[in-house]
Amino acid sequence: MKQRVITAVVALVFFIPVLYIGSWTLEIVAAAMGLVGLFELFRMKGNSFFTIEGLLASIGMLLLLVPTERLSFLPSNYSPLYLFYICGILLLVCTVFSKNSFSFDDAGVAILGALYIGYGFHYFIATRAAGLDLLMYILFVVWATDIGAYMFGRKIGKHKLAPAISPNKTIEGSLGGILSALVVAALYLTFYPQDYSMGIMLALTVLFSIFGQLGDLVESAFKRHYDVKDSGKILPGHGGILDRFDSLLFVLPMLHLVALI
Repeated sequence: MKQRVITAVVALVFFIPVLYIGSWTLEIVAAAMGLVGLFELFRMKGNSFFTIEGLLASIGMLLLLVPTERLSFLPSNYSPLYLFYICGILLLVCTVFSKNSFSFDDAGVAILGALYIGYGFHYFIATRAAGLDLLMYILFVVWATDIGAYMFGRKIGKHKLAPAISPNKTIEGSLGGILSALVVAALYLTFYPQDYSMGIMLALTVLFSIFGQLGDLVESAFKRHYDVKDSGKILPGHGGILDRFDSLLFVLPMLHLVALI
């Protein structure tokens, strides 16, 4: 526990100024975290990241992650999504020349991982660009969900939520996480209202809380499938980047879907 607290404090001391500054600073940090997350996924799969396949996946991921305006130098018919597709095709080509060391399954994990991580961190940057108050709102919702689910699950949890994936999570904990997110969101939105009315924002808070928990479960499914405890070790006591950002990578794109960004 002591190690977890120390890591959290150090991370916040570093992270809060980055969030406040935003712009290029946040973009560089987000890109670095995206690369670490992709490395963790390759590692869980048992593939070497420092290969041509890892390079192609990284380029594809960064094409999706970087704000579109930073890629304005590209010809108009070479959109980031099209270039990501080319990276995917080249990854499939690698299965032909890898002498069976890089399979179709490996290519699929690399492509899907680059898509999942790239777009997730892209919308992290986009949310900050839309306003620090919006980013803090979604961070508080995710944090409140995590803490509430843990507290309620520990105190009154009886019915398993997804025992085959994450045996410790309960339905009571999940509902407690949603309730905690609603309380925290209501308090925050009182002082920092967003584009929609309080009622609509609280309804969206429920949606975001659910998607955050789904993101957590999806990452748990990765780890269960690959038989690893944590995605990485970069954050002592907390695991890896995917362990800490699994909920946000699912929630942040939802902000675009509901026209908050």
